[in-house]
Amino acid sequence: MKTFVTVLALTAIALGGCTTTNPYTGQTQTSKAVWGTAIGAATGAATGALVAKKSGAGAIVGGLAGAAIGGGTGYYLDVQEAELRQQLASTGVGVERTDDSIRLIMPGNITFKTDSADINSNFYAVLNSVAKVLNKYNNSTIMVLGFTDNTGSADYNQTLSRQRANAVASYLQGQGVKSSRFEIMAMGPSNPIASNATAAGRAQNRRVEIKIIPNK
Repeated sequence: MKTFVTVLALTAIALGGCTTTNPYTGQTQTSKAVWGTAIGAATGAATGALVAKKSGAGAIVGGLAGAAIGGGTGYYLDVQEAELRQQLASTGVGVERTDDSIRLIMPGNITFKTDSADINSNFYAVLNSVAKVLNKYNNSTIMVLGFTDNTGSADYNQTLSRQRANAVASYLQGQGVKSSRFEIMAMGPSNPIASNATAAGRAQNRRVEIKIIPNK
């Protein structure tokens, strides 16, 4: 028990000393990599303690191993997020981060022509930037999801959302991103991010999203 508490205490000290300032919000925060390290350490310590109850050595070894794994995944996402934000600044593409993935939100008005799956020619440069980062950090699964608003028939929206997701995935593959990394989903009008009752809301719902998930 003492060794398990020691691992947690050391982790807490590490967290306290590894805060950074978010360059986009100006707020002080603990990096995702550090949180990954802390979670990995705690999980590893708990597992190790179960394996070696008598000596407690398992908690220490498990904590260190867990810290390395957790920190690695967090750092892998941290560096990708930073590069994507830099590459996509002022493009209109949203970059959102969760604990285990990065989500790129590409509004339909800048990505495609109206009621079409043809990519706007001025959006190629944006996708080139995304491909550059995906190729650099290639140990991940790439989910491409197409969405529409609720105007028109369900079949039409489902087909259009699939065509648009396929178009984005195909373009990225043409820039060297391996096809085996992709999962493509047609979402149609499901999961709206704004109200379909207004033109502005419908415009937000017409989008393609790319979700980047590190492989375990």
